[in-house]
Amino acid sequence: MVRDLRTLPKAHLHLHFTGSLAPETLIDLAREQGRRLPESLIDAVVDRDPVRLPANERGWFRFQRMYDAARAVVTSESVMRRLVDEAVAADAAEGSVRLELQVDPTSYAPFVGGLPPALEIVLDAARGAARRHGIEVGIIVAASRMRHPMDARTLARLAARHAGPDGVVGFGLSNDERRGSTAEFGPAFAIARRAGLASVPHGGELLGPGHVSEVLDSLAPDRLGHGVRTAEDTEVLSRVVDAGVALEVCPTSNVSLGVYPTVADVPLRQLVDAGARVALAADDPLIFGPRLLEQYQLARDVHGFTDSELAALASASIEASTASETSKKTMRSAVERWLEQPDVG
Repeated sequence: MVRDLRTLPKAHLHLHFTGSLAPETLIDLAREQGRRLPESLIDAVVDRDPVRLPANERGWFRFQRMYDAARAVVTSESVMRRLVDEAVAADAAEGSVRLELQVDPTSYAPFVGGLPPALEIVLDAARGAARRHGIEVGIIVAASRMRHPMDARTLARLAARHAGPDGVVGFGLSNDERRGSTAEFGPAFAIARRAGLASVPHGGELLGPGHVSEVLDSLAPDRLGHGVRTAEDTEVLSRVVDAGVALEVCPTSNVSLGVYPTVADVPLRQLVDAGARVALAADDPLIFGPRLLEQYQLARDVHGFTDSELAALASASIEASTASETSKKTMRSAVERWLEQPDVG
């Protein structure tokens, strides 16, 4: 049975604010601002030749340089609002019924008058985009491992003030997971949890299952950004499964950063067969190429997932989201209706 994956209702739970930029938007903004973009970034976004970087310090440095160059074009409220609207529109066009967009307002605060205005702009833009494009949108505030843990506490308090179903829904920790001490970010996540925010840190991509255990112990995650390397240790994988921690798996991101040589090597099937809740995601499609829809297509074409299994993946992404139980029920029903459609292949 082969059905149109574009019409499969799904939740997108791992998409970064700057990384959601459409290539055309990046080029337009850079031209308007007279900015010179790195050749590697030009190759990735103009020629659609996604980067391939080794999973080492130098590889991450090159990725971060490209990401920072892209982020440098986001210098005003109007650009921030444009990014949010375009990200939501793109996900809606691919069949997403819910998007949880991750942002570190620290990066944009200097251009709009501080941290609170930066977050409030994103939240207001997300509410408007959700209405225009007919999907649910939540915002995840993400601290960076490259900054001091006290900065993370500041962000957690800000996120807590805006906690709510149409506001901030989660608190994350992003950037190079080899940097900093995970445990030192624990107090920030405690602040977020007390406000009812989901704990959604990155972990288990550049570092292995030992790091996953550290994140589980220190940050009590509801979801793990990536988490694919739990597959390397059956005990850690069992712990993740037993705790119901969902994994936000971003196959093309893993390959681009050299974690796995090909999409076929990403342990998607192993994780699902072990009982893990998996939510496919795109991470930073500006740099890595494919958006969410293609992640599902790769699961079908490369990993051999049937339509029933793809529907199960979509349902798992919905369950792992922070949507209300009423919304989840409606979304699951839509997935069931998709599966009831006749084969179009």
